[in-house]
Amino acid sequence: MWDALTVSMRMRLAAALIGLVAVSGCAGTSADAAAGEAGGSSAQAAASQYADLAPAEPTTDLGSMTVEQLPPEGIETLELIASDGPFPHDQDGSTFNNREGILPQQPRGFYAEYTVITPDSDDRGARRIVAGDDGSRFYTSDHYSSFREVVSG
Repeated sequence: MWDALTVSMRMRLAAALIGLVAVSGCAGTSADAAAGEAGGSSAQAAASQYADLAPAEPTTDLGSMTVEQLPPEGIETLELIASDGPFPHDQDGSTFNNREGILPQQPRGFYAEYTVITPDSDDRGARRIVAGDDGSRFYTSDHYSSFREVVSG
């Protein structure tokens, strides 16, 4: 099991690597450049920046939030999911069974759970991202008592 300092350093390293890719231009597209040249709004830029992290529109009737509204550690977790890790906890990527029945019913194995690091916590904390096989993303800050669907824009 990794200690909190190691987890924090791994998350920062992953975020830095993702940042380097973005700065080097590898992550940009001609559509991104065209939006910038056309004077696209900051909301459009944010949606474009996070398009690979969550669907553009909600896929459920649950309340929703944008990627930008997540805590910074939530965005880092989405970036790790998009790059297939490495994840800070052994449980990350394990099957989420939806025992609470809050998320739409799906076959077993459809949802996976990932830890959203809680600063200064001695354990995994209560915050999670639950990812669906269809690209859907859900955030809980209260260990599955409630969810909001995460959208890119």
